[in-house]
Order: sequence, then structure tokens, then C-alpha cells
Amino acid sequence: MSNELIISSTEEGERIALLQDRRLIEYHTEEKSNAFTVGDIYLGSVKKVNPGMNAAFVDIGHEKDAFLHYLDLGPQIRSLNKYVKLVQNKQQTTPFLDKFSKEEDIEKTGKIQDVLSKQQAILVQVVKEPISSKGPRLSCELSLAGRFLVLVPFSETVSISKKIVAKDERSRLLGMIKSVKPAHFGVIIRTVAEGKELEEIEKDLRSLIQKWELGFEKLITGQPRDKIIGEGSRANTMLRDLLSANFESIQTDSRDVYDDLKEYLRSIAPDAERIIKFHKGPNKLFESAGIEKQLKSLFGKTVSLPAGGYLVIEHTEALHVIDVNSGSTSAKTNTEDQEQTALNVNLEAAREVARQLRLRDMGGIIVIDFIDMRKLENKKLIYDRMKDEMKTERAKYTILPLSKFGLMQITRQRVRPERAIITSEVCPTCNGTGKVQASIVVADTIESSLEFLIDKQNERKLSLALHPFLHAYFTKGLPSRQMKWYLKYKTWTKLVQDSSLALTDFRFSNQAGQAIDLNRG
Repeated sequence: MSNELIISSTEEGERIALLQDRRLIEYHTEEKSNAFTVGDIYLGSVKKVNPGMNAAFVDIGHEKDAFLHYLDLGPQIRSLNKYVKLVQNKQQTTPFLDKFSKEEDIEKTGKIQDVLSKQQAILVQVVKEPISSKGPRLSCELSLAGRFLVLVPFSETVSISKKIVAKDERSRLLGMIKSVKPAHFGVIIRTVAEGKELEEIEKDLRSLIQKWELGFEKLITGQPRDKIIGEGSRANTMLRDLLSANFESIQTDSRDVYDDLKEYLRSIAPDAERIIKFHKGPNKLFESAGIEKQLKSLFGKTVSLPAGGYLVIEHTEALHVIDVNSGSTSAKTNTEDQEQTALNVNLEAAREVARQLRLRDMGGIIVIDFIDMRKLENKKLIYDRMKDEMKTERAKYTILPLSKFGLMQITRQRVRPERAIITSEVCPTCNGTGKVQASIVVADTIESSLEFLIDKQNERKLSLALHPFLHAYFTKGLPSRQMKWYLKYKTWTKLVQDSSLALTDFRFSNQAGQAIDLNRG
């Protein structure tokens, strides 16, 4: 099972795709102005304490105040508040906690008004990004995630991932960490630490401590709404969590992203630096990797299954319903084979549903209506298949067996807005009229625009992105229209296929890669 990470840069930010055996399983976008990412630590200001909800609303710079429940304060909240106050008053002169006098832990059943007060400065971490009309959700149980470890300030606990089951290995890792961890810092040992030597783990620990030290420096002069510690880019985070021996390649078309990833891999896994590749091909990266086509086919209301069945996916605010249909497979089936056909379609559907949950980042309650089956052993097969397909899932989830009505219920943690891509819409060219500009007129429009940009605006080395049909129209033949332009204007115009554009749409870019607004020209 090979993993590939594809990162394409746009004017708005980065588009990130994770492929497993060439199948798209995760898709993310990271806007350049993106803030309030899960893991970011802010210096907030308490705006309102609500005893009825046993919660507080905290200003961290979002248009909606962030939500902080009493249960998310963490037992060591008094120690954290004391630390923030001492640092800002310059009485705590070191980021280390060995000489820091901790306060008593709070009770689980306490009241928030006994811990927080209005206008109080508080260090908080984003655990859920803004979704819909809701602001971010916060926690005061701070944690800094590394590749092998998670560092937890003000805690004394050392815990090990439950997925590490060998007793000898658990004992080895426990003894190793206890010998190197700083005082008043807890550590969670991640699954990928299994089998790693002290040198690698200690290096990861040092990088996390350095991150805490940088946060300490910012906190000294920090003001409410300031980001104290950033989680890092989405691509770096994915590499940190997923990088393994079966990671085959990382491709990007951005020189800045390429350099950033090289530097990051050099710090966490120098041997993996060679897998990063810079895309220089004539076509856009997502086009050449086949991702654009997968996006269009996977994000619609209906998703096809390989053998002819299909899923219908419906969404509400907190509930998602997925209906499994046999489609064309039912036409090929005898009455006696209906049970086996239903089982085969359901097994395919289970695999695709697991991918869709991760791909769209669907959260809350998911109800799946599988095709009815009579045999209990077949129902168990579907349940087992779903559990097996969800093993690589990073979000927290719960799966219940099929009910007597053939329904399966899954709950999945949602920490980011659900990923949605519109795949069917009113035609941007005809505005729903069903009529588009004649192709020969579009060709004339492109040529007149090209003439204007070269002769009037003195542009050179232009790029023209257009639909594959138009691309073929301008590049086929001898001499092609593209070649005729070169002979006429004495400058080469690069043509780029882009299937995300409408049939008669096109877009010019200058030598620096910036889009040219023809309406302004």
C-alpha cells in the first residue's frame, strides 16, 4: 500500500491530496489567510463566563468568540493561569518548569466561575475549527504533537498508545522517556515510536521543547488574540502523522512549498528527503496526477461503485445519510443469487463509505442504509469489513453493527468544516439557458485577447489555460493555431489543459504566473 502526497499551489493557497494506491483518500485546501487551525495555541481574553452552560466565551480574534467548556479546562488550569501571569509579569524567566511551583488540580465537577473571570488572559488551544456559524472550540489542556511523541506541559503522566501491545516494548519506551523528559511535562508516546531508538525519540522531544521555548518568548510580550504557538502547515502536519516506509512520493508545483517540505523532512526524517519532487510538466499537477477527475467523480450526491452499484449521500447539519443501491448489478442477477449480490455490493459500499468519510471529513452521526440481507453471517461480514476499512482513520469514531433494518450507525469526530466540492451547477457559460457561445466565436475572442495583450499591453511568454476541447482545437494540425500565433507575434504562448474550466472558458496568465483580468485590460 503506497502513499503519495500531491500539493498544488494556487493564488488562494494550497490544494493538498493524499493518494493511497493512486486512489484519492484525503483532500484539503489551505488558504493563505487561514487561521484558527486545530493545534494552534493563542493568548485569549475571557469575554463572558456563562455559569448556566458551565462554559466561557473567549476572544482569540475570530469574528465569533470561541467556546471553552469547564471539562476542557484540564486539571492543571490553575497552574497554567499562574504560569501565564508570571511570564507576562516577567517573574517566570525560563520556559522550563522544574522550579515552577504547581497549583492544586481542579475538581471535575467544579464551576467555571470559580476558575475564570471576565477579561482574564488565558492560554488556549484550538481543538475544533470554526464550523458554519459557530466559533472555534478550545481547550486549556495544551499539547504539542511531534512525530513520535506528544508533549503535555504541566502534566506528570507518561502514557503509551494502546496500539503498541507488546509488554517488553511498552516497558522499554516507558523507561526511555522517563529518563529524558523534563520535570512537570507529560508525554504521550505515539504508535510510530514502536521500535525506535533513544536517539530518534530524544531528537523529537528536543524539537518539541524548542517549540515550547519559542512560545515562551512570544508569551512574554504577547497581547490578547496573538498566536503563541502555530501548528504548522497542513502538509507538514500530514507528513508528521503519516510518514512511513510506504510513503512513495511527494509532489508539488510550488518552489516555496518544495523548499519548506525539504527543510521539514530534513529535520524529522532525512532519509525521506529524496521522495520530494518538483513538478515541471506542461500540464497542471492535479491534471497530470488524475486528481481533478477523481474530485469530480467523488464529491457528487451520487458516487459510483466498481461493479455497477452506487451510493446516494445526503447531508444535514448533524446527520448524514448514505443509501446503498445495487444499480446495474441487479439486472444481471437471478432471484436465487440476490443474497450474494447484495453482499458483494455491500462489501464494495463499505470500502467506499470509509473513503468518503475521510475524503469529505464528514462528522457527527452517519447512518448507512445497506441493501437488505437475510443471513446474520453476511451482516457480520459487512460490520467486520467496515471496521477493517476504518483502521487507518485518524479521527475518533464508533461503529455499531447492522440493525435488523439493515442500518449501520457511525459516529465520527468532526474538528474541521466538512469538505464539499460542487460537481453539478448552473453552467457558468450559458447561465442555465442551455445555449453557449459558438466555438468559432470563442476562438476569435481568444485570438483578439491575445493580440490585445501582446500588441497593446506588451506582454510576453503568456500562458493560456483552457478546456481540453479548446486545447485540442488550438494545438492540432500542421501548422496549428498555436504555431501560427508564434509566427505572427514572435513569442510563444503556452497552452495548458484545465478540465476545471467550462467548455468555452479560458484564462490568461503573465510570465510571473499571475492571472490577467481582461475586463480591466
